[in-house]
Order: sequence, then C-alpha cells, then structure tokens
Amino acid sequence: MNRNWIKPAGLAAVAIAIVGGFVYALREEPALVDTAQVSRGPMQVSVREEGVTRVREVYTISTPIAGHLARTLLEEGDRVEAGRTVVASIHPLDPPLIDERTKAELLAARDAAEAAVRIADIERVRVETALRLARDELERALKLHGPGIISESSMQKAENEVDLLEAQVDAATATINLRKAQLASAEASMMQPTSAERGTEGCCVNLHAPVDGVVLQMLAKSEQAVASGARIAEIGDPQDLEVVVDLLSSDAVQIAPGARAQVSDWGGSAVLAARVKRIDPAAFTKVSALGIEEQRVNAVLELEDRDARLGHGYRVFAELVVWESGDSLRVPISALFRAGREWRVFAVKDNRLREVSVTLGHMNDEIAELLSGLGEGETVVVHPGDTLAEGSLVAPRGQEG
Repeated sequence: MNRNWIKPAGLAAVAIAIVGGFVYALREEPALVDTAQVSRGPMQVSVREEGVTRVREVYTISTPIAGHLARTLLEEGDRVEAGRTVVASIHPLDPPLIDERTKAELLAARDAAEAAVRIADIERVRVETALRLARDELERALKLHGPGIISESSMQKAENEVDLLEAQVDAATATINLRKAQLASAEASMMQPTSAERGTEGCCVNLHAPVDGVVLQMLAKSEQAVASGARIAEIGDPQDLEVVVDLLSSDAVQIAPGARAQVSDWGGSAVLAARVKRIDPAAFTKVSALGIEEQRVNAVLELEDRDARLGHGYRVFAELVVWESGDSLRVPISALFRAGREWRVFAVKDNRLREVSVTLGHMNDEIAELLSGLGEGETVVVHPGDTLAEGSLVAPRGQEG
C-alpha cells in the first residue's frame, strides 16, 4: 500500500490550521455598546432654580418720631389684632449728658438771663415813674386848660406823653416776660438725665398693629433710643405665601405668566403645585458661586397647594415649565454628539453602526425632541466612545458572545 500521500496531507492540514488560526485571530471583534430606542411620549422642558417663600403682604412698623423705645413683650409668632395690639411704645428722649465745659457755658447763659431779667425790671420801674409824672402833668394841664391859661397844643402834648409812657410800660412788662422765659430755657438746658423708670404717663406714642396677623420678625425688641423711621417689627399672615425665584434673564424670557411650576425640596415629601404669577420687569446683577456676574430676574409663583409647615423666608426649589408636549419623538441626550454644527447619533442596523445627522427641537437634561433623521423604534448608541466609527461592528452590552 502506497503511504507517500500521508506526509503531504499532514503538511496541508497543518498549513490549513495555521491559516485558520490567523483568520480567527484577525477577525473583527464587535465593540460592546449601550443602546436605547427612539420612542414617542410626553416631554417637558423646565428650569429648576432655588427660591424662597415670603408672605404676600408684609407690613413693616416703623417709628414716626425719634424717641426712646420701650421694651416690647411681643415675640415672633404672636398673633396681633388690627388697631388693638400695641406693638411698641415710644417715650420722650432723655436730655443729653452735660460735660464740664458745656455746664460752665450753660451756667454763664443762666446768669446772663437772670441779669437780663433784673435789667428789664429796672427799666419798667423807670418807665412807670415817668408815667406817674406824666399823669400828674396831665392833671395840671387839664386844670389850666379850662381857664385858658395854657394852649390846646400844650394840652395835647401832655396827653401824648401819657399815652407814650403807657406803651413803654407795656413794652417793659413784655420784655420782663421774655427775659424770664429765656431764664427758664437756660435753667431747663441744665437738666441732667434721670435714672427713674418711665411710667405709662410718660408715653407719647403707641404703635398699634395695622392688620390682623402674626409677628414675623421683631427688629427692635430691647429698650433703646430710636431715630425717626427706624423699623420695629414686621407683621403678616404666614398662611398667605408666595415663592420668589431668581432666574437667569435668558431663562426668564421663555416663561410666561400662568406657566405651571412645582415646588420641591422644601423639607416635606409632597411636591406643591404652583403657577407663575409674574416675571419682574427689571433684572439685577448677582455674582454666582464661581465669581461670574449674572443678570437675574425674580419670578413670583402663586402656590396652588399649601402646607402649614411652610413659613416666611423658607428655602425651596422650584421647577418652572418652559415647554411641554403630550406626544413627541424623543432621543436620549447621551446619544448625541457634535460634528461641526450638526447633531449626530450612531444608529445600529444589522449590528453595524450608521452615523446619522439629526434635527433637534427642545431639549431637557435627559431627552431631546427629534424632528428628523430617525424614526420611532430605531436603536441608537448611548455614550458613544471615540473608537466608534461608521460601519463598525457592535454588540449590545449583555448580548456579546
């Protein structure tokens, strides 16, 4: 039997095995990818920002005059009645302390006032003496005028002299009163403050609550001197709340009054429904945590759901709806990548990648509205890596092998 064919056959088998091994080693391995499907469903775009609650109508009580504020017994949270509850009482201010120099000046002013009173008394005595003489002269003139011994002009001169001196007496009396008032003023200016406790009889102004409500904050509780216009307390109804959220001006222009909103992360488990009441017409500059100046706008929300645990000045988070749709074609944000100015995705068809340009509409943090490029039910790669390219063989993660 001829066995010469065995050796060539063995060599051929070895060659085939080596070539097969190289082919197997160099075959294309599928890349493992995470996938998702393009789907239809509801979609919402919203803005989420931190906000603060506040009483809708806050009444600030301030002092109408400067004075000494008496210590109030009211505390935050106490209920008050309009026109009946006394929020604060203002007493007259004590005179200031007098130093030695000022005291010497005031003593000199008092001595001068006393001297002026004495001078005025002396002047009145002089004028009264002259008036008595003038009246005596007038009596003699009347007696001599009857027989015709003196003329009519002499008679009138005597009468005028009496009238003039009577006026001077009145003026001297008024001068004495003036000097005495100046003396009293000088003596009053020397009064020192006393340590005596104030009674209710010394109170000149009681400040009453303007509305029924609750004391939100006592801004001045202890006894102290206050200037005119000093803020004493804030009063309001803590059940009548609204929420103020400061938004970027670029976000604020997309939100209209009446838009839906939700209030969350306020401490309770419930999410409170709200509506946008208004967007303030003026913006303000605010420095962010990164040190960037931003133009912010206050949006005021009206709560539709309420919770008695919420109060004035509480921190909350508000989510304001910018746009929403009940039926939109959606693609995950994580599937998108940029190619120049275009948005693109990797679609999977027959385990091969196809790079597709897509047109997007609205976007939120998770999904984007798909206007064109893909259809419902198509599979796309999420979180595509840099190694993926058009035509690459892929396998969904979990289905490899």
